Amino acid sequence: MANRKKLENGKFVTLSDAEETLRVAEEKSWSDGTVARAWIWCRGERTRLLRRSDWISASDITMSDAWKAYRKALRDLPATLDDTTVLETITWPDEPS
Repeated sequence: MANRKKLENGKFVTLSDAEETLRVAEEKSWSDGTVARAWIWCRGERTRLLRRSDWISASDITMSDAWKAYRKALRDLPATLDDTTVLETITWPDEPS
């Protein structure tokens, strides 16, 4: 078996043979994995954009309606997509100025 590792209690440990077998089966079950990777990328990009705007939601800053709408649009975006549209060019909401 391969020597893949996982993070467990703050330390990297080698996967057991059973865990490795499950991991390989999971990877094969994705077939070519295109749609699954697209969803992972979409959610990752959405999270990155939300984190970039987290400063505006600090308790000592009053968030404008434009920022509220932007962050809501980011949170809601995956629900507006399906397995076909996630593979197309995604139109991301524009960040307020």
